Amino acid sequence: MDKNKEELLTFYKFATEHASVGIHAIDTMGKTIIYNKKMKDIEGLHLTDIRDRSILEIFQFEKEDSTLLKVLQTMKPIFNIKQTYWNHNGQEITTINDTYPIIKDDQLIGAVEITRDITTLEKLLYQPLRRYGEPITFNVITAVSEAMQEVIETAKKAATTRLPVLLIGESGTGKDLIAEAMHYFTTSNTENFKTFFCHRSDKAIIERLKGQLNVNDNSTIFCERIEYLSLELQKDCLALLEEHRQSSHLFIASIGGDPIDLIASGELLKELYYFFASVSINVPPLRNRKEDIQPFVDDYLTRYAHRFGIRLEGLSKEVKQLFMNYEWPGNLKELEILLDDIMSMVTNEEQITYELLPIHFKWKMQSYKSSTKSPEDFVFQSHKELLPLDDYLREAEEYYLNKVLDKYNHNVTKAAEALGMSRQNLQYRIRKIRK
Repeated sequence: MDKNKEELLTFYKFATEHASVGIHAIDTMGKTIIYNKKMKDIEGLHLTDIRDRSILEIFQFEKEDSTLLKVLQTMKPIFNIKQTYWNHNGQEITTINDTYPIIKDDQLIGAVEITRDITTLEKLLYQPLRRYGEPITFNVITAVSEAMQEVIETAKKAATTRLPVLLIGESGTGKDLIAEAMHYFTTSNTENFKTFFCHRSDKAIIERLKGQLNVNDNSTIFCERIEYLSLELQKDCLALLEEHRQSSHLFIASIGGDPIDLIASGELLKELYYFFASVSINVPPLRNRKEDIQPFVDDYLTRYAHRFGIRLEGLSKEVKQLFMNYEWPGNLKELEILLDDIMSMVTNEEQITYELLPIHFKWKMQSYKSSTKSPEDFVFQSHKELLPLDDYLREAEEYYLNKVLDKYNHNVTKAAEALGMSRQNLQYRIRKIRK
């Protein structure tokens, strides 16, 4: 190996080992080739635990559950797979994984998985949306989409009949707001709305629930994320609820995913699901009702102005477009956290501009930002200094090549065919624009 290649390999090794994402690469036989420090921290394993062993043997899962093995079979990348599991240190971990095939000379030689640990973010997103010290009623829920209007109408009817209700939706969608609004739709008694945050091994929650159920009033009992209770605690919870089925309490529960999937995976007790499912309400994720983003932002800024005296007009045109293009995996809670970060940096600005966005969000926005440019913006931007023709052509070529590569999942052979050039010619052009 010549000196330049040896130095380059040293840099690659250092970058891999110190990356903030987990990296796990295997060959076509499932043998581990790369397993960096971050991946060890996430999964609670060491390189000695996995060296010379197939990943099937290590993790003891079926073939169809492994994205690495799926990629080996299909030779197609898999993006944004969210997984929650117990690692080998007994910690509950949530990750988002991107998995890619590794191709050399048109031959598959392995697969690599890039893992982002979002455990801390997940826990943050499980927190309820801010109450601002006032009761949550249907009138103060800022949602204009047709989907949310249907949710609200169904919730009002369920509150009136006082049948058990199951709220279904991802973390951060505002299920807790719907539950509280249902309570205030039938009563103004603040003290009678009781939330029970369900945790896997919290036996004390059953005692607290028992104490509240024995109170002879019209309480609203909201059991948040019941699938997080262990199955044994779910059975205890069901037994208590059955005892008080004929009481005047309004029973509401929430779950974070499809109930059939949760029951099949052993996370949700079927009988507990049946108890609450007299009325099931699906609260849609924010990515499916983006018309609710602007009203939420406006409401946030109004409340912020009342509390701190800092008034902003709203989002700049650029930021508004970025917010509409973004998928919001953390839903309204993620938007609220982002607005908190932004407002901490506001000085004398009149709008929320791109410059105010936190750096971590800007990184996520890079692909969305480039995709929002219209053809006219790309060709000619009147407010910017004009580029020399050679510089413009180089920028245009880079833009077009990157779009084609994205379309074919960075398969150089297929991209070259689509562009009507040889594989070698395309590789040369890619190297040239990336210098």
